[in-house]
Amino acid sequence: MAPYLETVKSFADVPITDAGVDTVAFLEASTGLVGLFDLLGSAAFSPVQSDLKGNITKVRARYDAAPEKSATLEELVKNEQGEKKRTATEGLMWLLRGLSFTCQALLNAQANKNEELSTAFTKGYENTLKKFHNFVVKGIFAVAMKACPYRKDFFEKLAADPAGGPAVPQEKVEEDLAKWLAALDAIVKRMEAFYEKGGYGKGF
Repeated sequence: MAPYLETVKSFADVPITDAGVDTVAFLEASTGLVGLFDLLGSAAFSPVQSDLKGNITKVRARYDAAPEKSATLEELVKNEQGEKKRTATEGLMWLLRGLSFTCQALLNAQANKNEELSTAFTKGYENTLKKFHNFVVKGIFAVAMKACPYRKDFFEKLAADPAGGPAVPQEKVEEDLAKWLAALDAIVKRMEAFYEKGGYGKGF
């Protein structure tokens, strides 16, 4: 076994071509991000995880149904436009919002080494998902933010080898996480601009 970030696909390894963001690689990396919430070690995050998983499933179902029209995220969205129910387009939009929240929370944690995770995640939430949520969902997230582990414990888990081998140096963890987050941030921003330019998020 190896530390968590070495066991999942990094967003830095998701191919991006002129045609867009590779769908299969993006879904694989997104699934890896969902597992990151297990390291936060609280059942309070299960609604966040199930939301991300549900949206990954919607996008994957569309890919499986029409792979030749869905090789990239952009192609998938464009090719679903003519249909009455754009389940994958909506699912991808919400998935991107959830990824943006996680990315901003962890970027905050990296930028402010003296801040606890609950603060970093609360800021991430306020700047991303909060504006889309109703009163009930905001309450669920407020509980989750308070349930964040101590920063030190989380980064130790990121460095640990679940099989009991030596832990990776914290500098390496920070470096890998920084690459992972920079690539994720770039993909989210690219796709947000794509949705906005094409008006693909209307009605959701």
